[in-house]
Amino acid sequence: QLQLVESGGGLVQPGGSLRLSCAASGFTLDSYAIGWFRQAPGKEREFVATITWLGDNSVYANSVKGRFAISRDIAKNTMFLQMNSLKPEDTAVYYCASKLRPISYSGSSYNYWGQGTQVTVSS
Repeated sequence: QLQLVESGGGLVQPGGSLRLSCAASGFTLDSYAIGWFRQAPGKEREFVATITWLGDNSVYANSVKGRFAISRDIAKNTMFLQMNSLKPEDTAVYYCASKLRPISYSGSSYNYWGQGTQVTVSS
């Protein structure tokens, strides 16, 4: 079974950077897409970004476009979310998720989820 494990969250000051990792195991991921979502306290889950494992298609939410970027280490089966110029409103639990291609903005279409990692942006 496909398993996803996130790491890399923490406390960072506004304007700072963090890199989240999503390590996948259990499947050959060429046919899959990875999505990043976040959920802040008292708010609904929000789409952040998505990319095919092969990297041929990606989409970012307007709220993070130009600040966040997805990259991959195929040899390690790991996807990264580089987050720059962080703002207090980026504070949330961040999740990676996976589904068969194509990419999707909708969290309900993803079959596999990681446990989440907390990101707190505060001075």
